[in-house]
Amino acid sequence: MNFSHRLFFCLAAVTLGAQPAPDAGRATAERLRTEAFRTHGAHEDLTWLCDHIGHRLSGSSQLDKAIAWAQDRMKAAGLSNVHAEPAMVPHWVRGEESARMLSPLPQPLNILGLGGSVGTPEGGLTADVVVVDSFDDLDRLGAAVKGKIVLFDVPYQGYGRTVVYRHDGAARAAKHGAVAALVRSVGPVSLDTPHTGAMDYDPAFPKIPTASVTLEAATQMRRMQARGERISLHLEMGAKTLPDAPSANVVGEIRGTEKPEEVVILSGHLDSWDVGQGAQDDGAGTVMVMEAARLLRTLGLQPRRTLRVVLWTNEENGLRGGKAYRDAHRAELGNIVAAFETDSGSERIKSFSLELRKATPEAKQAALESLKGVGAALESFGPIEFRLGGSGADISPMVAEGVPGIGVGHAAAHYFDIHHSRADTLDKVDKDDLAHNAAALAAFAYALAQSNVRFQ
Repeated sequence: MNFSHRLFFCLAAVTLGAQPAPDAGRATAERLRTEAFRTHGAHEDLTWLCDHIGHRLSGSSQLDKAIAWAQDRMKAAGLSNVHAEPAMVPHWVRGEESARMLSPLPQPLNILGLGGSVGTPEGGLTADVVVVDSFDDLDRLGAAVKGKIVLFDVPYQGYGRTVVYRHDGAARAAKHGAVAALVRSVGPVSLDTPHTGAMDYDPAFPKIPTASVTLEAATQMRRMQARGERISLHLEMGAKTLPDAPSANVVGEIRGTEKPEEVVILSGHLDSWDVGQGAQDDGAGTVMVMEAARLLRTLGLQPRRTLRVVLWTNEENGLRGGKAYRDAHRAELGNIVAAFETDSGSERIKSFSLELRKATPEAKQAALESLKGVGAALESFGPIEFRLGGSGADISPMVAEGVPGIGVGHAAAHYFDIHHSRADTLDKVDKDDLAHNAAALAAFAYALAQSNVRFQ
């Protein structure tokens, strides 16, 4: 019986038994919480990462430094089998970039090239701007945008709904002959600060340079167009893509005492975009999972199953780390009890979502009840919802193969205000939130590693 068939069969037989004693789990959680707030180790690590290494785009020397630093920190925490697992990653370089409105009002514009964009011709390009508010609006204009710069001024309606304009805008504009594309930053607020992020091209159409502009600039150009004014803009971008570069996931373990072959993964991604410090995305996730393991080691808590920390490379523009891990660990996927991923900032954890790709609806509900039983250990951490849903980008290659994924949902009230921008810096992070979250992750992962619960 192959892994996927065995997984489907086992999912139908999920039981609610063999869970850790709730009182013991709560007592352990309180010990972990006390230690986390005593030391604030997660904040100390994040401070070092932000102040001494900074942003960490795939292929950069900063990411290489972060990979070495993370291994040193895991070893210092007493984790075993600390090592780097290689992955080749994209190497996109931003270069110098600028934009200037020439008419109707000469003024500079703040831009950030989108990850993967090509650059402009030497000396830049100058063209009129056409503002659209949707792909349908663009398609209605059709050939009228030929030779022009298309600006997608799309109001933020949640990240999932709006990010498609960042990802696909250049390809859709190139289809109609545009020479460049601009995208209103995907976020709810702005202090004239643009947000970057990944984009992609359609091989059927030319690659055109594409960048984000601020909410202020996008809405201003919309007003100008509504008045019938001609908008002209000069754009210069030095972006280029170099050959793939070597990188690595960072791995460390607390080896299980009774069932070391069964693994619970705690993870976040170590790379970031090349602006700001990558504090929220995902430096916070990185230090929280490292701190969770350190707390367990400090208190001498040795789980029955192996608890493995994985810090992913290349989440932002390729998921090469997650794919490489899936391929390298394919033989043990059936023994991964669950893979946690935290990648939505540093604000307090409000939910855990269980993703099971190959289960029947009935089996998913049974597994959710098991998840809630293990989560009873977190009672003192305040209201936390346990639900079925998505898990995480880096673990998605494993989850697609049937590994249970657990997404960590943070409050994220202000996460997208600064997401992928120069404003993603340490000062936005509350050290008590980091301590709270690290302790919660440690308590939950430990309770699961102590139990016999399987979601498969």
